[in-house]
Amino acid sequence: MADLDELFNQIPTGDIARKLGADEGEVNRAVQTLVPLLVGGLRQNAQDPGHAAGIENAASTHAASGLLDGGVSVDQVDEADGSKAIAKIFGGNDSTQVAAALSGGGAGNGELIKKLLPILAPIVLAYLGKQLSHGSGGGGVGDVLGGILGGMLGAGQGGGGGLGDILGGLLGAKK
Repeated sequence: MADLDELFNQIPTGDIARKLGADEGEVNRAVQTLVPLLVGGLRQNAQDPGHAAGIENAASTHAASGLLDGGVSVDQVDEADGSKAIAKIFGGNDSTQVAAALSGGGAGNGELIKKLLPILAPIVLAYLGKQLSHGSGGGGVGDVLGGILGGMLGAGQGGGGGLGDILGGLLGAKK
């Protein structure tokens, strides 16, 4: 079964840190915060059947790109496409707006978050596409996303607090 640890293992935090000229520990902490938020945002969007189909198509396209084949090369990540994905996931809010909201809610360095989101979104989508193509989770895209989040769903509700509220606010803004 797919889970967050498996997804985290796909993300080359050291390479990302070098590319961004950032501290690897800080990048790793930000990735540990942002990836569950991205998966949660996708899962929230997947509750709408129209959005679910779009997520499945995007995930399949990213998986077919070969991004995860043989390990992620940061130079292969299409950050422009990642920026578009962030806007779709977070209700039209771009990376700058999402980063500002998250850093204000205690997620860390807003400038780093802004740079990381467009890198992480294509990796998360490619991972999701691979899971869908392997039939992980047995259900639709929402079930697979729920499986990836796994134990965080229960723990994250009370423990996540502020960031979960911010995610809800960003997702609610699109309505």
